[in-house]
Amino acid sequence: MRISTSSLYQTSLARLNDLQAKLAKVQEQLSTNRRIVSPSDDPVAASRALDLSQSKAVNARLGQNRGDARAALQIEESTLAGVTSLYQDIKTSIVQAGNGALDNTQRQFIATDLKNKLADLIGKANSRDGEGNYLFAGFQNTAQPFNQSGATVQYAGDQGVRMLQVGQARQMAINDTGHALFVDVPATNATRAIPAPTNAGTGTIGTPQVLDSTKLTGHTYAIDIGGGGTTYAVYDITADPTKTTSVASGTYSSGAPIQFDGMQVAVTGAVANNDSFTLQPAPTQDVFATMQNLIDALGKPVSTDADKTMLQYNLTTANDNIDKALDNVLTVRASVGSRLKELDSLDSTGDDLDLQYESAIESLTGLDMAKAITELTLQKTSLEAAQQSFVKISNLSLFNYIS
Repeated sequence: MRISTSSLYQTSLARLNDLQAKLAKVQEQLSTNRRIVSPSDDPVAASRALDLSQSKAVNARLGQNRGDARAALQIEESTLAGVTSLYQDIKTSIVQAGNGALDNTQRQFIATDLKNKLADLIGKANSRDGEGNYLFAGFQNTAQPFNQSGATVQYAGDQGVRMLQVGQARQMAINDTGHALFVDVPATNATRAIPAPTNAGTGTIGTPQVLDSTKLTGHTYAIDIGGGGTTYAVYDITADPTKTTSVASGTYSSGAPIQFDGMQVAVTGAVANNDSFTLQPAPTQDVFATMQNLIDALGKPVSTDADKTMLQYNLTTANDNIDKALDNVLTVRASVGSRLKELDSLDSTGDDLDLQYESAIESLTGLDMAKAITELTLQKTSLEAAQQSFVKISNLSLFNYIS
């Protein structure tokens, strides 16, 4: 078969290009230390390696989330440790105030100290994290959650709990709300005052105060406004649900105390005819209100046996409520500690997964260095041999043999 010079050159060139491409591929594999340089090298392995790389990236993101969660919970734990210490100091002050040898002036000193502790408690409740967000404001973490107006502290946050994905199938709460920590706390001898939603007037009702603990009933009461907004009548709803006979009545005066069954409460503002306010036993307390009631009780002069009995009742109630507030904080701290421990466990699992992903990716795309070097030498030798043979063949000519 006759082979033309043109065909010889084209065939040799194609062969040389093929050998050079193979040599370049091995060189690229060695430079990247990867067997799969492009998906076409091994489509199945490349696809599997891509899935594993994505899983590895998700695992790394979860690790970052765990770091963020740990930082948030550690700041909360540190703050709550301060709240715990403060509650213990308050309990010590209550015990000191119960000393019968103290006079009114000395109890006033304790009341002043408790005012400072109340301010400290409000400050801790308004603590921020490293980014300036409020710890206990729920979802509204850019606005101060607790605001003091006179003797009242209002909660401006919400009850939202922020969740963060810290594991493949695990979302973790990274905050606890101020409402749960300071506003909705289990209580002893607490009463809640609620205006009726249908009230036409603008009157507001204050926090009930105990005057004589021996007369307390633990019942629910209704304060009804009559006389075109000029009179009031108090009914014991528990004992008299049909409101047959009032337990107290009189002429309404904004801010004047309304007294009945060992307690008193004040309604302030313009009321309308048929407005109503309900007082009912509350299973929970506002810790700030508990502190303010304690301060008020210590500020009142004690001169009679009845005064001493009332003071002792207020101190006992405050001590019980601070005990419950302390238990509440300790319960939350236990939850925070449990979450921190879980993060450590998830970190360990995440590190193991990262190693597994890395090993699997390496087995799919990693390069056998000894094999690759051998292949490089082989391809280099083949290319050199092909080049030398091409040179010799291309020099063949009949003119070399014509003399």
